[in-house]
Formats: sequence, structure tokens, C-alpha cells
Amino acid sequence: MTSMNSLMWFRQDLRVADNPALVAACEFASNNHGHVRAVYFVTPAQWAQHDVAPIQIDFIQRHVNLLAQALAVFGIHLDVLHAQDFDEVQTLLAAYIAQHDIAAVYAANEPEINERRRDRALIDNGVPLTLIDQDCVLAPGQVKNLAGDMYKVFSPFAKKWKSIAGQRAIVPVAVPAPIAAVLATPSEVVFNCDKMSSEQWSAGEGAAKRILDQFLANQVADYQAERDFPALEGTSRLSPFLAIGVISSRQCVAAILARYPQALVDDTCPAKTWLNELIWREFYRHLLVAFPRLSMNHNFNELGDGIVWRNNLAEFTAWCNGQTGYPIIDAAMRQLNQTGWMHNRLRMVVASFLTKHLLVDWRWGERYFRQKLIDGDLAANNGGWQWSAGTGCDAQPYFRVFNPMTQSSKFDPDASFIKRYVPELSTWSLADIHQPKTINVNDLFAQRQDDRYPQPIVEHKMARLRAIEVLSALKRG
Repeated sequence: MTSMNSLMWFRQDLRVADNPALVAACEFASNNHGHVRAVYFVTPAQWAQHDVAPIQIDFIQRHVNLLAQALAVFGIHLDVLHAQDFDEVQTLLAAYIAQHDIAAVYAANEPEINERRRDRALIDNGVPLTLIDQDCVLAPGQVKNLAGDMYKVFSPFAKKWKSIAGQRAIVPVAVPAPIAAVLATPSEVVFNCDKMSSEQWSAGEGAAKRILDQFLANQVADYQAERDFPALEGTSRLSPFLAIGVISSRQCVAAILARYPQALVDDTCPAKTWLNELIWREFYRHLLVAFPRLSMNHNFNELGDGIVWRNNLAEFTAWCNGQTGYPIIDAAMRQLNQTGWMHNRLRMVVASFLTKHLLVDWRWGERYFRQKLIDGDLAANNGGWQWSAGTGCDAQPYFRVFNPMTQSSKFDPDASFIKRYVPELSTWSLADIHQPKTINVNDLFAQRQDDRYPQPIVEHKMARLRAIEVLSALKRG
């Protein structure tokens, strides 16, 4: 009896549950009396090129080890191979296929251009690679306007997305049946590249599922009201798990529908706002596939090519280090630097400040975020930064400039978040924290110097007018 083996290639889908590619690999082996193997490639040089954060690499390492343990229960061995970049991956994969007599390779489709080119090269070179769309609830290309094109505005995309999703059963794929006897617990794998501890985050599919269940049970009804306040635990904190595929968008949407069956059609549903955030995630991923230039550092709106950025390195460095003299900006940047995560409202505020108050090219900020974030994700990061800069798809208007003082007083009114990350302001009054422009220089400059906290790096009104003038390059007609 002829047997044929299959290979599951894990990428940004580090999970056993709701993994159609894994199920397909198991079914192929079972139907052909073969074995299933699994592989994950550690690619330090490629990660460096893509600015993957050390804390995210550590988070990935933890989950690869947990995945190996989970697969062992199903009788599947996970090999973790080190390749410097995607070119070396192709060489190692070809050798692995030959060594283990692999007849079929299964993997999840990825939206980024380098990954898509890698896969195309493998297929063109005869690798029996089957790619399965499992990164989104609705695969890129399935949500189009009447002309058959990708939407460029979120609202009609979301409406069409909900309409299509409502006609389908949004049900996670069951875990595969065991393919062989349980294997011994695998040895822990250590990635040979720079890492930063992610131990402050729980790890594992079970942890992600518990976070999801607890969020839907206890917080989602208040998400709309609390999500903008960084001092509150008002967000799901699932983004690191979604970014590397420990949990899927489909699992999240299915959990919403299990609790709120009318969520796709009921505008009063308590989960509506969070569902829309998941759809935003899909929107940006669909855009990445429809417009590959987004993976190559290009403005979505080509009028953005006419912007003359100031790109002052000293000001950019002050922004990176949380030393702008605007407490809400500095607290947010210090949170990012210390924890590898930043509250979503603050991501918009600091991005607006960098691109509009300081007129620094959004690409500088996007790259810095990627180098720091535990939930780094090209589609969401690029989409968010271009939205803030006004150069993106369905972006914030160029003339809308967030006032950091208003954002501070509105979303951190008691300054508890600010004082947590900018402790040198612990004795300052709320008025001085929220309105740095009102501080009497003669009275408080010495105190500021003693506290080593800087004066505002730029005056808000002047910066706003300057931004509107410079960014008017985005104005059509």
C-alpha cells in the first residue's frame, strides 16, 4: 500500500484550534496512509528586515514551544528550523521535503508582499504547496463593491462584510483527530536572535480563549464607553495573540455571535463596537492584498508624495523617548518602550502628534512601532499610521489635528495613567499636567528643570496651523 506524507508549515497561525491548513494536512495523510510532520522557520535576518520587535520574537518563541507540546498530543512532531531569510527558507524547505518524503505541504496564506512572493517562487519551483485563506473571516477579495473592486472606505466595506458574513456559518474549524500515538514532550527550543521578555503576558491558546471569554462576559458591553481611557482595563488585550495567530478572527467573531446572535444586524448590540474593530483589522488586511504597494512603504494616497516633511531627528528622538513636554504623549511612549504595548487611543494620539505637530514622516513612526510592539502587524500598523497622517485609505482629514491637551484632560482626567509612566509629574496639579501651555515659565521653569521634565517641544496652535498648511498637499481639486 502506497503511503504519502504531508507537512504543515506554521507561520502566523500558531494554534491547533480553528486551523484549516492543519486539518487539511491531517486529512491528506490519513487518506493516503501517511504521516504528518510540522515545521516552523525562525528567520532572524528577515525579522530584522521587517523590524519585528524583540518582545514579539520572545512571544513567538513561547508559543512555538507551546504549539510543539500541543501537536505532540496529536502525534505530530514540530521541527523548528533556523533560516536567515526567506531565500534560505526555500532551500531548507526543499531539503526537508526530500528528506521526509513529503507529498503535500499546507500553509496559511499571508497578506504581505514578501511572503506572497516567497510562496509564488516555491510553487513555481515545484513545491507541492497548498495555501489556505484562514487569516480573515472573509478572505481578501471576497468583499468587493458593485464594480468588483476593493472598497476604499471602511463604512461600506463593513456593511458588505456583515452582509456576506450573515449568510455564512461563522464556525471555527474543529481540532484534527490524532494522526498517530502521543509523542514524548518535546524539548524547549530557543531562538538564536535578540529577544525581550514577554512574561508579563499570559501565553497559550487556552489563555487567549479565556481572555476572549472573560472580555465578552464582563467587559464588551462597556467597551464603547471605556475603550478610550488608558487608565482603565477597557480593551480586550487580545491583539498580541491575534498578531501571531494564537487565536483567530473567526474564533472571536464566532464567540460574539454565540453570545449575541444578532450582532451582524443589530446596531444596538453591546458587542457592535468591538466587532467593528475586528472588521477594521480585516479591512486593512484586504487592502494589503489589493494594493501591494502598502507593503513597500508607499502612501496609499499618492498626493502624500508631495508632502514636505520636516523630519527633525532631535524632535523624533524626543518623541521616541517620551520627552516632548506633553505629558499624555510622553506617558504613551514610555508605556510602549517599557511594556511593548500601547493603548489604542494613545496610538492615534501619538501618531497624530508625530506626523502633524512635528511633521515627521509617518514611516518613521510606523517603523519605530514595529520595532517595539508585541502585537506588531504590518497591515494594522501601516493602516493606523497612514490613517493618522492623512495619507491612508479612508484616512483622518489632513486638517484634523488632535490637541494633546484636550486628549489628556478628556481621556485621563485624573492623570493616573500619566503619573504612572511620568512619575516626575506626581506632585504637579492637574491643570499643569493637562495644560502645559498655561504653566508660568518664571514660576515653574526651575521646578521643571529640577524634575528633568522638558518644556513643550512645540506650541500647539502654531504646530496645528503649520500642519494644515504643509499637509494641504493632500487636498484634492
